[in-house]
Amino acid sequence: MTDEFSRVESAAQFLLSQTSLRPRIGLVLGSGLGAFADELSEATRVPYAQIPSFPRSTAVGHAGNMVIGKADGIPMAAMQGRVHLYEGYSPREVAFPTRVLGRMGVQALILTNAAGGINLEYKQGALVVVTDHINLQGHNPLVGPNEKRFGERFPDMTQAYWKPYRDIVLEEARKLGKNVYQGVYVGLLGPSYETPAEIRYLRAIGADLVGMSTIPEVIAARHMGMKVLAISCVTNMAAGILDKAIHHAEVLETGERVKGDFVALLRAVLPRVAADVG
Repeated sequence: MTDEFSRVESAAQFLLSQTSLRPRIGLVLGSGLGAFADELSEATRVPYAQIPSFPRSTAVGHAGNMVIGKADGIPMAAMQGRVHLYEGYSPREVAFPTRVLGRMGVQALILTNAAGGINLEYKQGALVVVTDHINLQGHNPLVGPNEKRFGERFPDMTQAYWKPYRDIVLEEARKLGKNVYQGVYVGLLGPSYETPAEIRYLRAIGADLVGMSTIPEVIAARHMGMKVLAISCVTNMAAGILDKAIHHAEVLETGERVKGDFVALLRAVLPRVAADVG
């Protein structure tokens, strides 16, 4: 564990050495949503391959860069893409970037993802604030010896998704005249999409959205005491809801279509999150 802490610390210090900015907000941009980071000013872009011990994205639609810059004057560290368990990475490797952000000084983590819609109120392209999650990935990044410098052995997950931040998103969406939903995200291992029977089961246990990411990052962030906000883009309706097959190209196309709404909402929310973390 000491070696893992050293690797995380080495990556964090490397990234801080590349810029004079000291971001307190971290942003993870999921499938088709990475373009926001291209709009940051005073930006330093570091490919994951250049960051010591950093896992590399292999998923289509994940550029694989850490971009440290400013959005409307607010410093942030934005990840263009993430790694997933289905790529063959261990839970600790998936959590590694989150821990690096924490050691860089990030106090608020904003996660985005592409998700399948289970709740029948959702339509393709809907934005959903995650209120809670159900972990069916069969993994937890905290398994094994606990590194006290990351956090305590048994972190509380009662408010895994920080309610004041969720409220901010809903308020700012109303001001923008945008309809934003709330829902429970369920994480599965992937990479195959779910069967219609699995979707019926997930709906029965209280899930509104389904995806293959996010949960390890949330657990690692809460372990380190970061406040978390997660926003899902419903890029497709889950299996069996519509009478058609699911294709990843559709996920990317929908992400591109809603990019404008997503960026506008993010720009409205960021100043209030920045005011909270100082």
